[in-house]
Amino acid sequence: MKKNNIYYLVNIVTIIIVTMFFSCNNNFKEVQKIGISENEPIGIDYNINLKYTDSGRVTANLISAKTLDYSNRNFPFREFTEGVILYIYDSDNKKSTIVADYAIIYTQTDLIDLQNNVLITTHDNQVLKTEQLFYDQKKEWLYTNKPVSFKTDQDIIDGNGFDSNSKFTNAEVLEVTGIITLED
Repeated sequence: MKKNNIYYLVNIVTIIIVTMFFSCNNNFKEVQKIGISENEPIGIDYNINLKYTDSGRVTANLISAKTLDYSNRNFPFREFTEGVILYIYDSDNKKSTIVADYAIIYTQTDLIDLQNNVLITTHDNQVLKTEQLFYDQKKEWLYTNKPVSFKTDQDIIDGNGFDSNSKFTNAEVLEVTGIITLED
């Protein structure tokens, strides 16, 4: 009788072990996600100072107090919830400054989406104000389709949209709604 009980016990243990063995998946990515919500950042960084280079030359420098890292998503991005300062350098190392209350950098496309109280001051004191501005780091191009106010040495130009290279040598206000000429 004892042999039968031991035989049944060994069979039951064997069945449980075999069942457990075949029910386990070797899905390391799923194991990594344990404890991380899809909607939560994978990391939070403070006092950020990111420099972007092209052929050894600094083309942009982004500074922020806090960033949320969502590199765990299918379309990874970094969110700057406490504002940013972005310095853009042209090939002559002339600096233009962009300040915004909020920004997102899309990692795969190198696109920076600046939002809320966006203010650009160029190296030659031209000033652009808008609520949203995109900066394409690869093309070194700035653009928006939101209302803008652009101050040059001679004029203040209001419009709906803006398009320019990072040097502001061909800055253009789109759909101009008003021009105020400044006197010396």
